[in-house]
Amino acid sequence: MAQRQYPQWRMHRWVRLGLGLAIISGLCYGSPPRAERQWWICDNSRSFATLPQAAPPVPVVEWPKIVQAALPAMVTISSAAVGLPPSSGSQQPSVSEPFARSTLRGPYHSPRRGRNTGAGILVSADGYVLTTYHIIEGAEDIQVTLADRRKLRPQIVGADPLTDLAVLKLPGTGFPTLPLGDSTRVEVAEPVVAIGNPFGLSHTVTMGIVSALSRANVGITDYEDYIQTDAAINPGNSGGALINACGELIGINTALFSTSGTYMGVGFAVPVNLARTVLEQIRQHGRVSRGWLGLVVQELTPVLARSLGKPEMAGLLVSDVTVNSPAAQAGLQRDDILLHYHNTPVDDVGRFRNLVAQSVPGNRLAFTVHRDGKEHRIEVTVGERSAPALPEDVDAAESTLLGMELVNLDLALTRRLGLPLSAQGAVVIEVLPGSVSEAAGLQSGDVIQEVNRQPIKSVNDFGRLVEQGRKRPLLLFVNREGSTIYLVLELRG
Repeated sequence: MAQRQYPQWRMHRWVRLGLGLAIISGLCYGSPPRAERQWWICDNSRSFATLPQAAPPVPVVEWPKIVQAALPAMVTISSAAVGLPPSSGSQQPSVSEPFARSTLRGPYHSPRRGRNTGAGILVSADGYVLTTYHIIEGAEDIQVTLADRRKLRPQIVGADPLTDLAVLKLPGTGFPTLPLGDSTRVEVAEPVVAIGNPFGLSHTVTMGIVSALSRANVGITDYEDYIQTDAAINPGNSGGALINACGELIGINTALFSTSGTYMGVGFAVPVNLARTVLEQIRQHGRVSRGWLGLVVQELTPVLARSLGKPEMAGLLVSDVTVNSPAAQAGLQRDDILLHYHNTPVDDVGRFRNLVAQSVPGNRLAFTVHRDGKEHRIEVTVGERSAPALPEDVDAAESTLLGMELVNLDLALTRRLGLPLSAQGAVVIEVLPGSVSEAAGLQSGDVIQEVNRQPIKSVNDFGRLVEQGRKRPLLLFVNREGSTIYLVLELRG
């Protein structure tokens, strides 16, 4: 009978197991430290990638401490004025607050006396307060309430309607302050806190993130470079602080986009660097000095280029040149296309306005201009811009046409809109939602002066030219608050 081999097989198995354990142990203890190892994984495409090591833990931001340090520098501002309906404690936004963008802030609101409530920020121990201009616009009486409930009467040091900022001065010294940050270091998705007085509820704190940066052409002020945030902002938050995780002021809350008049997730704040410039100029000179060329520009869209018979190109269309302005003296003309400023492409209206505004009066700006199929180099000496006068309230008659209400431009309207006495046209009183006029960008207070390059003197002239041009888009030349732009009205049907 043959001898069984089973015991010999078992010994071989244990030998093999021991050798395997020894090899594994040697690999583990002989490998590099954990931080230096590279682990490999295979994705669905069978390519390999290095598995990243875990990031170090993120420091916890102690928001309660940050907010408690900021709250003493927040103030409540209450103003009584003609033209400002009450916003405190009301569910309806103030006409003067550009919060509900469906509520038009134009010259056709009848005066109403009321009390408007907003916020402000103490930025110096000697009592200087930053706030928004529309809170104190037309104010007959202003009262500031501090965090410790003291009530003081401030002095208006100066205001800048073109950025919707104002500076107040409180009597006394030793006030708590909020440090100013650097808005150029703000990043999208960065967490932020907004502090204000929504509906009169003082020192309300809301939290969100930075949704976007450098928002321009929003239609709130002349010079726009807004920080957009989803932190809840409501009527009464105007003038309040937008602060970062370091407890620094990075923006002054000024508006929200809403169809209801209340928070819908889109708010805007003036960046602190722009506010700092306004603050310093007002403190030193009582006003803000800006560069001015006397140009009105707009983006050259393909539709507008075809309507004007221009080549489709990136650039800004000059829609008007002020008589005797620096631009006019340099030779710039209506219908010129601005291509470059010192070899930098010019293709955004908001950025162009800010660029000119930040220029020092007396300096020379060099532009490349497209005119009559050729490029020209034109240098313009920068002038100085002063703040425009605000329009008064006027009454309006109605005449519905193409989803908008029009009235003839008479002498009274001409004066109240600040137009030259020689101005002619039809005034837009209201634009109906969803209409072709709204799609074209027409707004209440616009004065339509030309249709397809033909001047108009009345609503009847406008209607006649509309009938003549129903088979193609209408090129409108519009005066808006003293500036002129082209709009294209595309008819339906």
